[in-house]
Amino acid sequence: MGIRMPATAGAVVISVLAVASPGTTSPPPAAAPAAASITVIAGTDDDLTVQAQARVAALSLHEKAASVVMGHIPTTDTAALRSYMQSSDAGGFILMGANIPGSEAALRTLTAALTLDPALPPLIAVDEEGGDVTRLPWDRFPAAWQVRDDTPEIAGQAYAARAALVQRAGIGVNFGVIADVTDDSASFIYDRVLGTTPDAAAERVTAAVDGESGQVLTTLKHFPGHGAVEGNSHVMIPSTPLSKAEWKKTDAVPFAAGIDAGAPLLMFGHLAYTSVDRAPASLSATWHEIARDELGFTGVAITDDLGMLQASGVAAYADPVANAVQALVAGNDMVLAVMYTTPDSVRAISDGIVAAVKDGTLSEDRLDEAAVRVMRLRLQTAADGRGLLPCDSCGG
Repeated sequence: MGIRMPATAGAVVISVLAVASPGTTSPPPAAAPAAASITVIAGTDDDLTVQAQARVAALSLHEKAASVVMGHIPTTDTAALRSYMQSSDAGGFILMGANIPGSEAALRTLTAALTLDPALPPLIAVDEEGGDVTRLPWDRFPAAWQVRDDTPEIAGQAYAARAALVQRAGIGVNFGVIADVTDDSASFIYDRVLGTTPDAAAERVTAAVDGESGQVLTTLKHFPGHGAVEGNSHVMIPSTPLSKAEWKKTDAVPFAAGIDAGAPLLMFGHLAYTSVDRAPASLSATWHEIARDELGFTGVAITDDLGMLQASGVAAYADPVANAVQALVAGNDMVLAVMYTTPDSVRAISDGIVAAVKDGTLSEDRLDEAAVRVMRLRLQTAADGRGLLPCDSCGG
């Protein structure tokens, strides 16, 4: 089902970081790595969109549905992971702690197993923020709370170094840049924010996006901003009465900066700004319209983990499949399933999406739009050399 690149596309050589594994006790050197060259065919941005549209047009309805799901199973068994990707047709996979083996070399082998076709790698993602949210045990680079009182340049250096670790492991997407802002030390998100004022956060978010650029695909989270709400969205739907006008002057500022800096993914939080929409932002068409029409976001919108909606205890969100459908209707391009983890979870979500298209709950045009955005990012991942990194000669 391969799509040939247009004749105008040129071959480019991507230099790939290939330094020895740092082990689990110290960070790797950040400068002067050896390089391995991989030749890939890269086209223009428009070429990638045309290719994505062609590939999606060739998919069955069920394949399209699966392509917008980022799944997860908790294992380091490479055979099981490869089988999962083969049977599910999932467009992505998120690595959690249970997926991280004891060395960088072993992790490269694992991500290679997830990549069935290097020309169309899945979106392999990880939450690698540093500090409280660290999946890679060998990540010793400064966390947000350690750089937010320093210059933006220092923050950018920390995020560039961390992105190199992520890329070198064969991971294409980092859910690592917190664009939330709060000065409330009692907030569960406080230690993870890059600034305690909107402007300070915006400067460091921009630096973090710039630092990760060219190494991993950056994700801003948790839109429209967790700092304004009280409570932890892992166990409830926290809310705030903050008006949209106030939001624009405060919590919107770091997200707008990160979008302007070119972040290609935006994660929508399970939190409600009740004066704008009583529904969680992840299920709100209004918030997706604001992100795209007012902030100019053109990339892939992805939900926070759908299982968090279930964990809230709100009866309306008890069904993860219904949540996935509602999220796509609202405007998300990809749905993330972590807590809802069974070998058949992607299949169940895909079946639910197909049923929703057939009964008119979800338009096929909306599904196509989402699938093309995700497909384009996967093709970009291949063209940029991300997802091609795991190799026998990449060091130990």
